[in-house]
Amino acid sequence: MTDQLDRGPARTAHADVVLASAGDRGVLCDFYDEAGSDTYRDLIQDADGTPETREFAARLPEDPGPVLELAAGMGRLTFPFLELGWEMTALELSATVVTAFRKRLAESPSELRERCTVVQGDMSAFALGERFGAVVISSGSINELGEADRKGLYASVLEHLRPGGKFLLSLELTKPVEAEPVERSQELTGRSGRRHVLHVKILPSEELQEITIHPADETADPFVVCTHRRRLFTVDRIARELGQAGFDVVAREPFASTGTGRDDMVLVEAIPREVTADAK
Repeated sequence: MTDQLDRGPARTAHADVVLASAGDRGVLCDFYDEAGSDTYRDLIQDADGTPETREFAARLPEDPGPVLELAAGMGRLTFPFLELGWEMTALELSATVVTAFRKRLAESPSELRERCTVVQGDMSAFALGERFGAVVISSGSINELGEADRKGLYASVLEHLRPGGKFLLSLELTKPVEAEPVERSQELTGRSGRRHVLHVKILPSEELQEITIHPADETADPFVVCTHRRRLFTVDRIARELGQAGFDVVAREPFASTGTGRDDMVLVEAIPREVTADAK
């Protein structure tokens, strides 16, 4: 994750086009940095992670103690977990996002605040000094990591799982990738009522997805253009990497993360291999 947040905003082709039209009003930033924080909060803060959270909760071991959530963001899953009664430790790398998370938590009922610990840290290399009955990571987060950082993630998770603990990941249910780049755009309404344009370009040869977000109002001043690049992975690839890292993947269950009822995600359940060996 570190290489994603430290390298600065991606200069996507679509960003170049809209920035040229905006002229001096144009501001380029990464979706997760401080300049993009207003757009991030407008689009993400009220996103409903309840369906995804319920899928995770159904697979938690009995009495797991605190659940560790990695790349927690603004708490899209954390708050539904808290509302379901779980105790949470939420780890997030971005200082800007952590500040916004803590503000949101401070405004929440005390019974939620008392069951949540927020930690700034890198999911590819963390040491919290305690073990957890479950570690969860939501869809899209692992796509931020390069190969070396994914290895670091798997090793860190192994170090933080209690005996009998589980590593739960949700991954996008991938479709066959076209040979040529594919682009799509759509308008989204943020919590403020402002309209945003989301432009996505998939680059199959590079196994990358380019994301560009900008105001639908072409007269906006400043005209903030947020960009981000994410790696594209198949579920099979992540399952194979987990096996190489010392996990056994014991379940892969498709589920619907939205109210459409259409399966668009896969929940992957993995346990440390020594647990599997002891059970034989």
